[in-house]
Amino acid sequence: MEVVDYGLGDLDRVGTEIVVYENNDRYCAKELVLFGGQTCPEHRHPPFDDYPGKRETFRVRWGEVYLYVEDESADDSVESSADSDSPRSVDPPMREEHYTASEEIHLEPGEQYTIPPDTRHWFVAGEDGAVISEFSSPSFDEKDVFTDPKIDRMAGSY
Repeated sequence: MEVVDYGLGDLDRVGTEIVVYENNDRYCAKELVLFGGQTCPEHRHPPFDDYPGKRETFRVRWGEVYLYVEDESADDSVESSADSDSPRSVDPPMREEHYTASEEIHLEPGEQYTIPPDTRHWFVAGEDGAVISEFSSPSFDEKDVFTDPKIDRMAGSY
């Protein structure tokens, strides 16, 4: 299990607890665990070399999640089983200027959403916390780009 505070030292508000089941050259499967109100800060999974960037599907197993993505009209193939027409329900926990994705997707158990590669996104658990299964193309955490330059993804891991 990896506990990530993103180098900010405020795990209760900004962080993610991650269990990686598999991460190979074809796919990745993880469980993401969030405390109540805990936020994973805004980031994207960019292309590099011959890799097109990570495409990931979040499926909520327990609790509720507020996922914020940049405008999805750039990729009409994105599939969602959730309603994305609700107003923004959650404010960023700190350094608000670094949370620019604002299209809200509210996910409850059994609902899922697929995020295309190189799409800015951030998410926060509801008040009771959340467990999210993530299924994706291979994951290269060290290549993730965070909107907030203060974040150090690899230094903030335990």
